Amino acid sequence: MNATEEKVRNYILENYLFTDDQSELSSSDSFLDRGIIDSTGIMEVILFLEEEFGVAVEDDEMIPENLDSVNNLVKFIDARRG
Repeated sequence: MNATEEKVRNYILENYLFTDDQSELSSSDSFLDRGIIDSTGIMEVILFLEEEFGVAVEDDEMIPENLDSVNNLVKFIDARRG
């Protein structure tokens, strides 16, 4: 697990699942399908990305392919940081 994935996983676990148990979240789990994050939560995740990684998320980038799992978030962050 790289540093970006670790930060994202820990943020989701602590803020939405209220645990530090890594087994509670697979990196491929859909946040929406599992009911982990709703639309308001996605806005909080976007704020986290901007503050933690300096990654701005444009309106047209607010799609599940970018934001709906740890894997998707890591890919999005890596692509934006290029």
